[in-house]
Formats: sequence, C-alpha cells, structure tokens
Amino acid sequence: MIVEVSQKPTDPALESILRSTVRGLLAPRRAIPIALVVVPLTIIQDAYSRDPLAVPLALLMCGSFLLVGPSLWRALFPMDRRVDATAALRVLLYAFVGATLVLGIGRALPDMVGAGQTFLTSKPSLAVCVALFWVGGWGLARDIELEEHLTRERARVEALEREAEHAQLLALRSHLDPHFLFNTLNAIAEWCRADGAVAEKAIVQLSSMLRTMMTGIQATTWPLSKEIELATALFAMHQIRDPSAFTVRLDVPDPLPEVDVPPMVLLPLAENAMKHGPLARHKGEVVLRVTVVRALVRIELSNPGAFAGPRDGGNGLAIVRKRLALTFGNGSSFTIGAEGEDRTHAVVVVPKQGAA
Repeated sequence: MIVEVSQKPTDPALESILRSTVRGLLAPRRAIPIALVVVPLTIIQDAYSRDPLAVPLALLMCGSFLLVGPSLWRALFPMDRRVDATAALRVLLYAFVGATLVLGIGRALPDMVGAGQTFLTSKPSLAVCVALFWVGGWGLARDIELEEHLTRERARVEALEREAEHAQLLALRSHLDPHFLFNTLNAIAEWCRADGAVAEKAIVQLSSMLRTMMTGIQATTWPLSKEIELATALFAMHQIRDPSAFTVRLDVPDPLPEVDVPPMVLLPLAENAMKHGPLARHKGEVVLRVTVVRALVRIELSNPGAFAGPRDGGNGLAIVRKRLALTFGNGSSFTIGAEGEDRTHAVVVVPKQGAA
C-alpha cells in the first residue's frame, strides 16, 4: 500500500477546525459522556475478544471517530454556509470517508497485521460502527458549532451593550453638531420676530429630530426607516438656514426593506455631507439612495465637494465601521471615497434580514 505524503502547508482553516474540535471534545460536558461510552466499549471488546490487539483496535477506532467524524462534518458543513447544489455530494463524501475509515481500521488493518476477529471487527459490529460514525460525528459537530456560535453571540451582545452606552453620550455630544444647534436656535429667535411661520416650521422640525434621537439612544437597533427620517430631518434643518445652498434627492423604495440598523449610524455621514458639502460652499445635489441587491441592502449618500480623506482627530467614520461590525459581523461593509472630481460618495451595505 503506497501512501503519498503531501508537502503542501496545512490549511489554516482546517487546523482551526481540528483545534477547536479537540478543545470542544475535551470540555467536561462532552468528555465525561464520551468516556462513559468509550471505556465500557473497550472493556467489552477485551472481554469478548481473544486477540491481544483487540484493545488497541478499539481505542484506535474510537479515537479516529472522535477526531475525524466531527471535524470532517464541520469542514464540509460550516454553520454559515447555506445549502447549495453541492450539499448532496458533500453528504456522500462524508458517508464515504466514514465507511472507509471504519472498515479500514476494522477489516483492512487486522488483515494486514494478522490479527484475529474481535467483537468490534465482526460484520454486525462494523455496520453499527459505521452508523455511529455518521450520526455521532454529525451530532458532536453540531453541538460544538452551536456552543461556539453561542459564545460568539454572547460576546457580541456584551459589546453591543457597551457600544449602546457609549452611543447615548455620543448621540448628543458628536452626532448633533452643537454649533449647528446653537445657530439654529439663534436663527429661530430672529425668525420669531421677522417671520413667525418660518420660525414655527423650524421649531417643529428641530423638535421632531430631537425626539427621534432620544428614542434612538435607548435602543440597540431600530428600523432603517428611522435612519432615513433622521437624515432627512437634518437636511431639512440646514435647508431652513439657507434654502439655496443645496437640494436633496431621496431615491428610496416604498416601502423600505425591513432591516434593523444601529441607531444614528448614518447620522455622522449625513453631518459630514453637510459640513464638507453645502456648509463648505459646495452647492449641488445631496443624494440619499437605498437599493436592495439580493439579500443585501445598499445605502448610498453622496454630496457635492471632493473627498479629502478622514479628518485628523475625527472618529465618526471609525465609529460607523465599529458599530456595523458589532451588529452584523462580517455581513456588513462601509466605504467612503471620491465620486468623480468634485463629489463624495459613502456606501453602507447591511444584510437584508437584519442584525446577525
């Protein structure tokens, strides 16, 4: 029998699966039940077999099953992989490897070393062992995967809770520009004497915006419609101050896709669009667009004014990335850059089904 030894480096993903599988098997909640099965099985193998290799064969069969079965299933069927056209082939591969491994150790290996028949290497026992490999490998793999998934989600929830506490302060300290608020209040005071209707409109819009923000700082996530409402309210407030500075074009589906996002995650982008666009004397059109592409929701915000890169000392863009990552994991993305020579384009992509 010729065995070819590959000289290629081990796949890091496979190494990670093997390490985490062994770590999961050594956890007391699994190690104790496994020992309660392996030890009696080995004792029975020794009691009903006369060959001196009976116990080593039993230990080899049990050890190979524990290492290969759950590791192989996890490699072929990771939890984050959807069912596709190759699922049936992967099931057949798992079944073939399991049967080959059990029969190789239970029949081929004893023949090679000249061992006699034992309790576990008899035909009925081998059939049971193959079935146990298939079912037991799947069960252990799912149990380990679910435990790891639960651990990751608990860590993410804790991080979200910490981020929510930080967002409560950040919402009033940096998400709403104090200078903009002060200037708006001063303008409202002047409008109260000069134009009561304009002053009333400004007060209503400012009140609506603050009410929405106070709702957001108490939640971990909220509907995308709230984000759009808050961004458009911010644009409207700036337009009251200078209606000719810019125009707003909303290109959003009706109804909006049902997806939850971190509260006020788009507000720093909307404020940047104002600060580096109309307020920096770049007149033009501000575009807020929402599109659905398969299972993803794409939110785009573009404004006049060339993109000059992240501002030194600014943390708004970094916070947007961090909050998206905490909420959606690897299922979201955020990019911002130049659009042509005189515009800035920001894109946020989130999963359609909501938070991970």
